[in-house]
Amino acid sequence: MGMGMGMGMGMGAGVSKDADKGGGDRDRAAAEAVAAGAERRPDLAAMMVPLCRSLIAAELPVLEAHGLAMWAYAVLLRLDEATPVRSQAALAEAIGADKTRIIAVLDDLDERGLIRRRPDPADRRVRLLSITPEGRRLRDAVQADIQRGEEELLAPFPAAERESFVRVLRALSDSVASAPARSAAPVRPKGKASG
Repeated sequence: MGMGMGMGMGMGAGVSKDADKGGGDRDRAAAEAVAAGAERRPDLAAMMVPLCRSLIAAELPVLEAHGLAMWAYAVLLRLDEATPVRSQAALAEAIGADKTRIIAVLDDLDERGLIRRRPDPADRRVRLLSITPEGRRLRDAVQADIQRGEEELLAPFPAAERESFVRVLRALSDSVASAPARSAAPVRPKGKASG
């Protein structure tokens, strides 16, 4: 699920006010590049969404073979043994899940001994969530199987290109994850009245 859930959940979000401040400069630069005859490339989403769908489809049989649903795997990827997540709502937000729908996933993982939920000593209303050693073993096995499949996908490319692609993708993913939340408001074309 290296790119799976987060990518599918985050597509279509609007642009934040801060991100929009440089919009005029970007629009001008893009127009100048086109006017100068620069080769146009597809939008990132146009390239990434079909790739992500394909990667998710490739992950599903691996997850099924290990007895995990996609959201259960997302939970296991996010949890840590040493530093618990401080609430089910915080976990849901971190993985882009609906906090009301994730309860059943957490119940199942807890019953299977893959995660631990315990009351926070500082606030008994809050449940601390962490992965168990068995959960970590399962997560690591699933991730290894998924990444073996990804290596087959990347195999036609030279090693330096594969490493560069993964490095840039990781940096982009980290950048998006650490950016302020984007507005959910739709982006409207300039000069058009909203209807």
